Amino acid sequence: MAMVANEIEALIKAALPDARVVVEDLAGDGDHYAATVVSEQFRGMNRVRQHKIVYAALQGRMGGELHALALQTSVPE
Repeated sequence: MAMVANEIEALIKAALPDARVVVEDLAGDGDHYAATVVSEQFRGMNRVRQHKIVYAALQGRMGGELHALALQTSVPE
């Protein structure tokens, strides 16, 4: 079963409560999304570590319910 954007956003915000999260369904199929996540908790981390935190927040749904996620992460300016 595919995921909906607000479900992805809720999982990320549960792990990163301060995050600004924008999720976009790229193909309209509930399987291919893009997410932008901005969090102070990323400060001092490299991009790989930031992405690992977001993927961990998805609790194993990547590759199953969620087929693809184009991810952009950053710290607030």
